[in-house]
Amino acid sequence: MTSYDALLLLSFGGPEGPDDVIPFLENVTRGRNIPRERLEEVGEHYYLFGGVSPINQLCRDLKAAIEADFAAHGVDLPVYWGNRNWTPYLADTVRQMKADGIRRAAAFVTSAYSGYSTNDQYLEDIARVREEVEDAPEIDKLPVYSGRPEFVEPFVDGTKEALSRLPEGARIVFTAHSVPLSQPNREKYVAELEEVARTVAQKAAPGAPWDLVYQSRSGPPGQPWLEPQITDHLTKLHGEGVRAVAVVPIGFVSDHMEVKYDLDVEAADLAAELGIAFARVATPGTDPRFATLPRRLLEDAR
Repeated sequence: MTSYDALLLLSFGGPEGPDDVIPFLENVTRGRNIPRERLEEVGEHYYLFGGVSPINQLCRDLKAAIEADFAAHGVDLPVYWGNRNWTPYLADTVRQMKADGIRRAAAFVTSAYSGYSTNDQYLEDIARVREEVEDAPEIDKLPVYSGRPEFVEPFVDGTKEALSRLPEGARIVFTAHSVPLSQPNREKYVAELEEVARTVAQKAAPGAPWDLVYQSRSGPPGQPWLEPQITDHLTKLHGEGVRAVAVVPIGFVSDHMEVKYDLDVEAADLAAELGIAFARVATPGTDPRFATLPRRLLEDAR
């Protein structure tokens, strides 16, 4: 741990008001030739929540919790926060780190899995910004942590609690962000998701039936993505006589917009329409156990 002189909390970013929504979505989709109409359609999801994504406040809360955990355990490292797609932008944060004399930092990313968009793209972001900022600090991304108990156990407890509120025989439905089948390292991403789903199911409800499904796909209709989508799966489960589901968003660290809209609005509304009892498990982002993970990963890196 002594080899680092700072921790960088690196996240996705999100709009914090209606005027931010379209510029934020333009940042997210830059270079992908997404039609303006599609951006405006997705923007409506944000406007339902006042144009504010919860992810930035969750990052502020997580940063404060990490700082408190560091202080409680004698870890004398400042914690910085930068985003990929909105303020505070990663480049601006790295400039501040340089100005503060930081020479080598560890980066904790709010994404638990391997894969391109969940891991490799963050490595690209770090490399790009280090080229952009002259004499930038060294930045080492901490390892993926999907199998760590600090990430998994909050899902276990949340699944137990959700099942306790549902009728007997509820099905556990794990969800993660869909990605194109052509995306690099997609197989490793899926393997890690399957392992987390298996672990959570075995610990929360041994023997209970469960499925791994996907959400939030955004590509053209003809492009193959990971399936099934959760809405299609809920319809299928209804046809099979399933009358209750506990939805567990294991692909996500925090309750950002794709959780709040795609699950809490779209999937929940469909479940109600189908007559399926629906309970959504919280993500680990605000769990005290999760806030200890950066320190423990730093300890392992010594």
